[in-house]
Amino acid sequence: MASTKDRQRALERARYERVQAKIQKKRRATQRRQRIAVVSSIAAIAVVAAVVAGVLATSSSPSTKTAASSTPSATASAASSANACTAAGSVAAETKGYHACGTAAKSGIGVPTYSAAAAKDYTVTLTTNHGDIVFTADGKNAPYTVESFVYLAEKGYYTNTKCHRLVWASGLFMLQCGDPTGSGGGTPGYAFQDENLASLGTGSSATYKAGTVAMANAGPGTNGSQFFLVGKDSTLAPSYTPWGTITKGLDILQTIGNAGAQAADSTGNTAPKDATTIEKVTVS
Repeated sequence: MASTKDRQRALERARYERVQAKIQKKRRATQRRQRIAVVSSIAAIAVVAAVVAGVLATSSSPSTKTAASSTPSATASAASSANACTAAGSVAAETKGYHACGTAAKSGIGVPTYSAAAAKDYTVTLTTNHGDIVFTADGKNAPYTVESFVYLAEKGYYTNTKCHRLVWASGLFMLQCGDPTGSGGGTPGYAFQDENLASLGTGSSATYKAGTVAMANAGPGTNGSQFFLVGKDSTLAPSYTPWGTITKGLDILQTIGNAGAQAADSTGNTAPKDATTIEKVTVS
């Protein structure tokens, strides 16, 4: 018979996945309304279509260091905006690489272009209002994830963003960050595949060790900008890309966690009582 502690852990894991599913459902509904609005505008008048094309134009970058603007056609722009970041049926069915979808939470983001030369380790410093949390980003085993993070960090995407969710009970000890909207539903305007899941084993659950940095998602192939920091060993489904290891500041994370979480808001997020903001991100 499962112990009370095991049942609590199972309930908390189920709650975490329900919240992620709720966020994804809300995101799909918003993007469906956007798609209808765009189609209606194009059908109504050609001039409006031209304006929509300008508004929906995206930027692309050939590397994480340099960016060049490009303006796709009205059809391509509208299609990209309307294409929701929906989950694949399975990991095997994921779209490989970065694909535009949804609407970026900050303007001027675009979509990164993967470069094999970027598949290396980086040292990342999250300067927070509580001090620095430093981790090693594993670009060798999670190259698309790390390239995306570096790309967004260099564009200032994470600057002055609040960590919107804390879970610190029943076998889960993690702080979730990376959404400029603070709602848990923000995306960078693109998504990409899961990586490095094999390192978690083949069971239905896995232990995410204290100090792990992993991607939050709403199903296979929906990685964007949100990630979580694990303060103590935590048990979750092996579905979240592990891509970093904290080397400094684990004590800061644990202090934030031990202070507890606020009551759930309307989206189900439980922000830390000790409000936490990423003031800037440094990558070396």
